Amino acid sequence: MAIDIVEQDHFIGIDVGTGSARACLIDATGDIKALASEAIKLWQPQTGYYEQSTTDIWACICSCVHKVVHQSSIDPSTIKGIGFDATCSLSVFSHDTDEPVTVTGPNFEDDGNARNVILWLDHRPVDETEKINATDHNLLRYVGGKMSIEMEIPKVLWLKNNMPPELFERCKFYDLADALTHLATGNETRSFCSTVCKQGFVPVGVDGSVKGWQEDFYETIGLGDLVKDDFKRMGGVNGVNGKYLSAGELVGTLSEKASRELGIPAGIAVGSGVIDAYAGWIGTVGAKVDTQYGQSDEDLPANDMHQAFTRLAAVAGTSTCHLAMSEKPVFVPGVWGPYRDVLLPDFWMAEGGQSATGELLRHVIETHPAHSMAKPIAEAMHKNIYEYLNIHLSDLAEKSNAPSISYLGRHFFFYGDLWGNRSPVADPNMKGSVIGLSSDSSLDGLALYYYATLEFIALQTRQIIDVMNKSGHSIASIFMSGSQCQNKLLMDLIATTCDMPVLIPRYVHAAVVHGAAMLGAKAASADSEGNTEDLWSIMDRMSKPGRLVKPGTDKNEKKMLDAKYEVFLEQCRTQQEYRQKVDEAIASWGKAATN
Repeated sequence: MAIDIVEQDHFIGIDVGTGSARACLIDATGDIKALASEAIKLWQPQTGYYEQSTTDIWACICSCVHKVVHQSSIDPSTIKGIGFDATCSLSVFSHDTDEPVTVTGPNFEDDGNARNVILWLDHRPVDETEKINATDHNLLRYVGGKMSIEMEIPKVLWLKNNMPPELFERCKFYDLADALTHLATGNETRSFCSTVCKQGFVPVGVDGSVKGWQEDFYETIGLGDLVKDDFKRMGGVNGVNGKYLSAGELVGTLSEKASRELGIPAGIAVGSGVIDAYAGWIGTVGAKVDTQYGQSDEDLPANDMHQAFTRLAAVAGTSTCHLAMSEKPVFVPGVWGPYRDVLLPDFWMAEGGQSATGELLRHVIETHPAHSMAKPIAEAMHKNIYEYLNIHLSDLAEKSNAPSISYLGRHFFFYGDLWGNRSPVADPNMKGSVIGLSSDSSLDGLALYYYATLEFIALQTRQIIDVMNKSGHSIASIFMSGSQCQNKLLMDLIATTCDMPVLIPRYVHAAVVHGAAMLGAKAASADSEGNTEDLWSIMDRMSKPGRLVKPGTDKNEKKMLDAKYEVFLEQCRTQQEYRQKVDEAIASWGKAATN
């Protein structure tokens, strides 16, 4: 039986995002007592290449932990567990020295920065990704039909194809979250979240999988040398020469070295890490809420586990990830997964996503001619640019006697896949399109374009949910996290467009790192045999009530948004048709040009 958590216990969560490392310290009830963040370094040696350093990341983590312990004024001896989440980035170390191995070609010589991380958004392995997907291997069914260039096996294959052979032979590979638990404990334990979601690992017993890693797949794509020694350099085979855990299960305890660097006692329980978006699921969907009546209260009855199956976690930042749990495997075109065991043993996760949401909004605003006028006005009002544009839209609707802000954009149709489509089309060649573009370069024109971008994000969210539900999911509510939660206009649009309630978390700025701290609480509950408290039970107890956003009640607005959804789907479909039509027309021209 797992050990009970007592009132005076505290737990630390670590979140490593694309641009910063964060730490939060929570008490036994889940209340956040302190938060800290540090910017992490990013190198871009050439177009499409993005690199980081675990040495730099770990130093930032240590700084954050020192800060939260100091800010909270707690006794460090009351810290019982620590949990990690991170971007799904490839981390490379030497198996003989355990030192970072640089991923920077063409010489792969360390420049003193220990750049051993290929970031998730690095797009160098284009050819390798195409080669992997051309195999049509059965494991690709479990990553949405195609392995994304964002995943880690294409990056490992790129290193194999570009590194000196003797250097590649020395490499061992981790997902970044697993690299962090390794640095914390010294253990080689891997997480199901990292390996199943991003490395083509198929849990034993799923579709005939025997070892998790698929030997024939590795041989086919040219990574047969990693099969040797039962995949030791990838983490080994579970129960043979490796260990794999679901979210928050006990990896081990904080080492003496890590203890000195972090400034907290050795022996603290360390939980198995997760990809950052999955920590967002942990940090949001356990909130107690009555979506029918709008009640959101800690005193509501405990959540039934089956409620998780109706709740979509939307983790919104630069891009947006959409996570849903199911009791049985559900295959959805263009949606990654289904993944078993990654959060709760024997349950399945699906991961959809929008390639750019926060980045899309930033791009649309900053490239508009009126941005230079809008920015100083927003600053003078002590508002960020999004708050200012929301106010401007409200004023514009009032001046024109419009029944709603959405009415202003009734004849403006923006399709915004400027960075390709992750879900549900899964087409990296998708682009943007506009119908209704005018010569208006004023602040009003900027506000309208901005609104159309919000509308696009909401319409595409509906598209992803529709495809998931048609495939077998039962999503009925959206649990948001990330900075976009602060945008009331966007949250209202998503709720009304999708016709389902949206829950905004208590800790808008910290839902992901709060989820990581819950992993620390789970690890701390381990008994002498390593058994831990159920993660859903911890989420139910430690999650805080949020704010509920209900769908709009204006029937005319709903009819208009339904009509615009039909146009949105048409824009999505016809773009692909137009490309195909032109490609067919120039097929012989293309051959002549290449010859």
